Amino acid sequence: MRFQLSDISLKWYGLIAVLLISGICWGVRDTWLPLVKQKFSLINKQSGENLAGSQGEDIGHSGHNHGDPSHAHEDSTSLELSEQARRNIGLIVGEVALQTYERTLNIPAMIVERPGRTRIHITAPMTGIVTQIHIIEGEAIRSGMLMFKIRLTHEDLVQAQTKFLQTIGELEVENREIARLEKITSGIVAGKVILEREYARQKLNAILSAQKEALLLHGLSETQISQIESKRKLIRELLVYAPASGQGNELQLPEPLLRQVSDISQDSNQKSKKQTSSFVVQDLQIIKGQSVQSGQTLCILADFSELYIKGNAFEQDSNELHAAARNESAVSAVREDNQLHSEIINGLKFVYVANQVVPSSRAMHFYVGLTNEIERNKKTNDGHYFIDWKYKPGQRLRLRVPVEHWKNKIVLPIDAVAQEGAEFYVFLENGDHFDRVPVHVEYSDQYSVVIANDGSLFSGDAIALSGAHQMQVALKNKAGGGVDPHAGHNH
Repeated sequence: MRFQLSDISLKWYGLIAVLLISGICWGVRDTWLPLVKQKFSLINKQSGENLAGSQGEDIGHSGHNHGDPSHAHEDSTSLELSEQARRNIGLIVGEVALQTYERTLNIPAMIVERPGRTRIHITAPMTGIVTQIHIIEGEAIRSGMLMFKIRLTHEDLVQAQTKFLQTIGELEVENREIARLEKITSGIVAGKVILEREYARQKLNAILSAQKEALLLHGLSETQISQIESKRKLIRELLVYAPASGQGNELQLPEPLLRQVSDISQDSNQKSKKQTSSFVVQDLQIIKGQSVQSGQTLCILADFSELYIKGNAFEQDSNELHAAARNESAVSAVREDNQLHSEIINGLKFVYVANQVVPSSRAMHFYVGLTNEIERNKKTNDGHYFIDWKYKPGQRLRLRVPVEHWKNKIVLPIDAVAQEGAEFYVFLENGDHFDRVPVHVEYSDQYSVVIANDGSLFSGDAIALSGAHQMQVALKNKAGGGVDPHAGHNH
């Protein structure tokens, strides 16, 4: 009796084990079922090729099978293209492969200038007359390059320099007088006289210090004031140089901005050591011989080496946009030069996202950085340089902001899928022709299509990656019959 109970228990255990194994296999069917289908597809494909080889060319053209009834070669769903037709539609054939799809937000955008950085207004530091202009509009110049020479007519500056020189002269006279009195015997000259001279010298030193500060406020530098004091000459002409670009893209004026004409040769070596930056003379607003006032704009320089791309996102995309900015996701930009060519700029980084929504359009702006490139650099016979930047403010493009990643997906270009009503098709290469295969589209955007991995396509299948729409039209024309070439002609 004990033996019979043990035998029954073993049977139940065996049944439970079979059920458990079956349940586990069914639960992971998405992993092993496509592999089994692909294996049978390769076996059937080899069998079909062997059979086609043994039965002749005609049987071979009608007997291709890729392991699935939808891949069977039928004349109504098969298309053979000539070499000319392949070139006409720009046919590209590639293999299907599982990859990671990056779902993106496609946002219209425009290249814009960096506010407060791209444009620089060069103003006249003092009132004067422009005697020389060393730049022309549209020219590319370097930081530290001489732009204008101005002859000073600023009355206050002339008077300030004159008083400064006069005070220096009076101070020298006072110093000589004190030195002379100190040499005389103390019995002859009273100490009171020397003390009065000392007080007068102190007053002149105080006046001289105040006049130095006044010259500094007029725009002169410490070096220039020292030159006035040592050479005893007024500054008659000032030179205006292009500003220098320092570290961190912070623009700063060269030291000194205004220089005497006689100092050009002395500062030539120092200017070559400074960090330089390329500028374009965007707008030249003066002419030679023109009288300019202090603060008047002489020209506008533009530095296009660094720009922004301004995206116009919808308000409902704000959460995904902020998440991408927090994660420092790399943004791509698509620039379409024409219908046949487009350029993709990868690796762009967020600069910032605007903290307000435009009330009129309900759009939210955000900015990414763009490093520009020089496409052409030309020097004219008279020594002027002209450059053409690749990216220009005002150009329109589209930004692709990644918001989600899907792994192990069949991703195809948008031109690889043709739509006919509710059906989507791809064209599978089968020898010297293409078989139309229906597929299920899980997701699509402006550039890519995600195909369901349901056995319609397998990794390694060669398909047409472009021209699917033209091939679908050709297949429909083929099904409708050829057109009589003599129709409408009277012979």
